[in-house]
Amino acid sequence: MFQTAVILMKQNIFPALQCLADNLEAHGVRVVRAGRADTADLLPTDEISGYGSCLYITDDETVYRELKERGRYVLPCRHDRNRDADFADAPYVIEQIEELGYEEIDMAYRRLAGLPWEILTTKRCIIRETVEADIDSFYRIYAEPDITAYMEDLYADRDEELAYIRDYREKVYGFYGYGMWTVLTKDGDVIGRAGISWREGFDLPELGFVIGVPWQRQGYAYEVCSAIIGYAGRELGMRKLQALVMEGNGKSECLCVKLGFQYVRDAAIDGGRYRQFVRDI
Repeated sequence: MFQTAVILMKQNIFPALQCLADNLEAHGVRVVRAGRADTADLLPTDEISGYGSCLYITDDETVYRELKERGRYVLPCRHDRNRDADFADAPYVIEQIEELGYEEIDMAYRRLAGLPWEILTTKRCIIRETVEADIDSFYRIYAEPDITAYMEDLYADRDEELAYIRDYREKVYGFYGYGMWTVLTKDGDVIGRAGISWREGFDLPELGFVIGVPWQRQGYAYEVCSAIIGYAGRELGMRKLQALVMEGNGKSECLCVKLGFQYVRDAAIDGGRYRQFVRDI
């Protein structure tokens, strides 16, 4: 998380700004208000150097570009008094600042800083976006023949798998905001993957999951998938999910039925035979 928010505003948009500052401070964020940001010379750098990870918020395009050039994490703000400001190259622009809370600002900061979003917590697990550091755990999990018997293996070349993860983080998480995530115990052990994706040739989002062999038959898959199904409906607005299970994978079929999916039809995918299950959310 970011520990300090530096607010550099050219326009006075109080009390909306006060609402945001109060919300951030309630979550333990130190808020530094630098007054009117008429020029880049007003940027406080040395003052906050000892206060940890920092996010800047500004409504001035000149200040925004100066901060970016300095390699700072900065969120431009658009409101009624700066509609003509040019933030076209910004990956995120915040508006309606009075309606924003800590969670939305923190998620934007994490995207800018390349940090993973934490998606969900369950009784025993944390579900978060995959990062490159997960790769060794993935290779240990996928080394089990029972895992790759019914799903695609990782790249044999570790560098190719790392490149795939980086590309996935940028293009899938960055575009959709969801995808296949990493599953960890609350002690920090990576035990599998689960999430929601789209498969070419199908018009429903797909629930996918894999739990490493040492953690199977302990209820982890049901716990994690149940939470993801709820998240898909509550946060993503999805109304139906499918699960595609390769023929012969009886354990996954049983889990799908337990999760409330119903068998619909058989499907051929890349030369393999699958059974399609669907459930309403």
